[in-house]
Amino acid sequence: MSEGILAGLIGATALGCGVVGGVFFAFSSFVMTALGRLPAVEGMAAMRSINRVAVTPLFMGALFGTAAACLALALTAFGGWAGERAGWLLAGSGTYLLGVVAVTAVFNVPRNEKLARIDPHGTEGERLWQRYLVEWTGWNHVRTVAGGAAAALLMAALR
Repeated sequence: MSEGILAGLIGATALGCGVVGGVFFAFSSFVMTALGRLPAVEGMAAMRSINRVAVTPLFMGALFGTAAACLALALTAFGGWAGERAGWLLAGSGTYLLGVVAVTAVFNVPRNEKLARIDPHGTEGERLWQRYLVEWTGWNHVRTVAGGAAAALLMAALR
């Protein structure tokens, strides 16, 4: 792979990590706090709506396109085509794939699915919502930090 193509891929991937991490940052910094201040039924309804409309080609493309680019960078590093950048590429790609993609799949999505199934008007709905706010947001903090860290690690590969 040519140096210019590799540098372009690294830069675009770092940008993707930052964009995705930025979306998660919004939820960690104010969205979940605002939803938590609503009555449980309203907060749950709002989060359910967000979860439904978040599955757009643009956001899914950013989330999973960045994951695909991270895989390509990791393969480049393992293949010996990245030279002294290999360590940075593996660290950045691994951070994104584990801290963003895996955390999303293993921790956030199952909580979203449970939220979608629960009756918001029952006492179990209220309890789930309070637990959801703490657990989902905690894992979202992990995704936020991982997205930013992955972007920084990949940018370090460009120096």
